[in-house]
Amino acid sequence: MRRIITSIVSLLLVTISLSAQVTIFADATIGPIKRMNAVNNGPRINNAEQVYTNTTGYFTAANVGYSRNHDAAGVGAYGEHVVDISIIFPDFSKNPDNPESYDFTLTDRYVKSIQDAGVEVFYRLGQNIENQPLKKYNIYPPKDNKKWARIAEHIIRHYNEGWADGYHWNIKYWEVWNEPNLEWDNDKWKVNPRCWAGSPEQFYDFFEVAVKHLKGCFPDLLIGGPAMSGRDPGVREIPEWYEKLLSEMSKRKVPLDFFAWHIYENDPTIYTDYSFQVRSLLDKYGYSKAESFLNEWNYIKSWTDDYPYSIRTLPSPKSAAFVCASMQEGQNCPTDMMMYYDMCPTSNFNGLFDRLSNTPIWGYWALYAWGKLKTLGTQVKTECDIPDVRVTAARDAEGHLGILVSRYTMDDNITATKDVKVSLASGRFGKTVRCHITDEFNMYTEYPVALQPDGTLLLQLEPDSFVFIEY
Repeated sequence: MRRIITSIVSLLLVTISLSAQVTIFADATIGPIKRMNAVNNGPRINNAEQVYTNTTGYFTAANVGYSRNHDAAGVGAYGEHVVDISIIFPDFSKNPDNPESYDFTLTDRYVKSIQDAGVEVFYRLGQNIENQPLKKYNIYPPKDNKKWARIAEHIIRHYNEGWADGYHWNIKYWEVWNEPNLEWDNDKWKVNPRCWAGSPEQFYDFFEVAVKHLKGCFPDLLIGGPAMSGRDPGVREIPEWYEKLLSEMSKRKVPLDFFAWHIYENDPTIYTDYSFQVRSLLDKYGYSKAESFLNEWNYIKSWTDDYPYSIRTLPSPKSAAFVCASMQEGQNCPTDMMMYYDMCPTSNFNGLFDRLSNTPIWGYWALYAWGKLKTLGTQVKTECDIPDVRVTAARDAEGHLGILVSRYTMDDNITATKDVKVSLASGRFGKTVRCHITDEFNMYTEYPVALQPDGTLLLQLEPDSFVFIEY
């Protein structure tokens, strides 16, 4: 009988209506809204006459700021022929000073599509992940680290200095490699490597040569990396390889303008835990001025048993609320930029676009709402009395106010609607309030906000939803 009563009480807890109180201190400024809604890849441009495939307008409207060009092969009509060193410089025996050794054709078009959308390129120098079994092709340590660095140098000169019929695009961020430590635990890189088919020591040598050479050639550009992979979902401690790499680079006096790291999660607070640990290590090893970038992240419950569930969840309101909550966590911790993986509609990790029509779905509107906060510019103080409701607010110089309220629930059994009362610490909301809601039934749909007699707003939030308020 006791078990039955307990079960009934638990059921009531997830079905009854709950409430939360949110307070906005519009005059208490904190600092700038950070670049939490940057992305990997995009836009997907037209392939032949199929105009519907073009996502450029959505890419621009979301105000993502930066796009990292890693795993770019699926973005458009490029195939595998973009971005990677092995694509641009296909024959390593050739002379890196000779423009004829390079093939920039499709990478030029891809990079231009990002520039044309009003978004900055965050350029990854290296190779795509190789998940295929049996044989690996381009993830082995270079035969000559210095030559690899000279090839990378000429790629930068092509896009920033016009070399080899190139451009003057002033691409600021240049990242060296991607997830070298993915199989370093227990020497798994010897069996089935996916990103770096070499030892940690080989990578340290390579990274030192590449970063020192590029920074020596381009002292005003921001050179860094190496996009270290994280632990499995649910583990709050960063991998030991973060400290080992930073310690080694510090000993070798390798300059780092930014340190990039990755983690996929279903608990947004773990992003916060990682952020503080990374910042602490950077400060410890003399990189206090280096920016900290979480430049691959997304919703994943598990890479094993719950991986099918995770992939099914990505194009859903739950994933969108997670994206919102994660950006809000990032805003309040030492992460300088977050880059959602992946804005390419054909990717398994795309939770932003319908894969058939390439039109926005729930997750896109989370990035879009954050883009509005970035446009306003300055974060202001907020308070909320319930942990699963998060609030971020921003204002501009003229006093326009934007408020993002999200409700993300890790537990799929929670079904109750929650009343959320939003108030201004000084003053009242007027009739000029506009509100857009995204939940199971709506995608950034204008919502008739309930303005109370006391000048507060009353919202009703379903589990896994968010609201953007403009005043």
